[in-house]
Amino acid sequence: MYTIIDVETTGQGNKITEISIFKYDGTQIIDEFTSLVNPEAYIPEYITTLTGIDNAMVAKAPTFAEIAKDILAITENTIFVAHSVNFDYNVIRSEFKDIGIDFKRKKLCTVRLSRKLIPGHASYSLGKICTALSIDINGRHRARGDAEATVILFEILLKAENSEKVFNDFLKPSSKEATLPPHLPSAVFNAIPNKAGIYYFKNKKGKVIYVGKAKDLKKRVLSHFYNKTTKELNLCRETVDIDFELSGSELVALLMEDAAIKEYFPEYNLVSKRNTKAFGITMFEDRNGIIHLAYNTLKATPNPLFIFYSITDCRAFLERLCSQFELCPKYCHLQDGVAQCSHYKIKTCHGICNEKESTNLYNDRVRNAVKLTLEKSKDLVIKEKGRHEEEEAFVLIKNNVYLGYGFIDKSEQITNNEALEHHLILQNDNVDVQKILRSQLLTILN
Repeated sequence: MYTIIDVETTGQGNKITEISIFKYDGTQIIDEFTSLVNPEAYIPEYITTLTGIDNAMVAKAPTFAEIAKDILAITENTIFVAHSVNFDYNVIRSEFKDIGIDFKRKKLCTVRLSRKLIPGHASYSLGKICTALSIDINGRHRARGDAEATVILFEILLKAENSEKVFNDFLKPSSKEATLPPHLPSAVFNAIPNKAGIYYFKNKKGKVIYVGKAKDLKKRVLSHFYNKTTKELNLCRETVDIDFELSGSELVALLMEDAAIKEYFPEYNLVSKRNTKAFGITMFEDRNGIIHLAYNTLKATPNPLFIFYSITDCRAFLERLCSQFELCPKYCHLQDGVAQCSHYKIKTCHGICNEKESTNLYNDRVRNAVKLTLEKSKDLVIKEKGRHEEEEAFVLIKNNVYLGYGFIDKSEQITNNEALEHHLILQNDNVDVQKILRSQLLTILN
């Protein structure tokens, strides 16, 4: 038993304004439920232009809560069918969730079924596939008109060659057919590996509309299809292809993602809200001649030694510097308002804070700590996992400038950093990349 369903919504927020349900036994329609719905939200003018449903029409219509029992009753023990089923299903399920009901039904998508059973059409949108198959739609973009046309399309699909096997395959619990975007071939999704990298969602014109990164590409891509936000629903409806690149590690994936977003400017990637509040670590001498290491906002830190983009990273960096070079937490400004240091984690201070160590000896150790750390971070090769077992990845920083990343076979003999440059994929340095790489300064002290 099937229920073939269409909903109209407010657009933003996707509150239902009209719903139509045809109960179909595989041969004929045996029941119907159609109703306008008061969305208890404003219907924008562009939605009214598209559907003809305005705020006045739904003012006295029942709310979803008032018709929920009717919807539950007609869809009980049926397979939920719709054109681009995830949209209608997720909208209805969200409405039920708002009133405390968990709505679950098996699903079939007439877009995906059409692509499988009647291939070769230029478009599988409801309007165009109905035109191609000579199906009249009496009331386009109205719930009843679209649902009734979907019933006729569904009948054609049921009678198509090999339909029984296709329907059964689609309904298997292990099948992702009802979860995938309507226009995305299952073979494309199945080809995505459970490895680290970046992925590109593309529309029907081949344009990149979203870029993401993941430690597990398949798992992350699949999570988009379960997400019920308006943005994700719209993204999935536009997606017809997904491409990917392996990175081997999360760090390289972050760098690849940043470069790809700046190359394609995908419409579904939120413009990064840059944390312009950077912090600098500086060195100064107090009136007693003791050298301090301290952090402050970058604006208040002339000639910073190191730059970070969070106070947490500043403190973590100074803690590691203290531990490795046996500096005083008090004079590294990890403790304020204390006569002498008593840091819970760092116990290696030689006593500069209680006059047990000479100022000259302490200052020499501070200068040495800064010098060695600057030298290490100036030219840095960060080694990462490769895309497969026989490969390593690397990230190259030279003269404090990010040059890019690369991949190299483990069997190849590399004797110096210059040799790495033959394998380098050149990239641009920028503020966002520096944010990603600043955390690596914490690791060079290990």
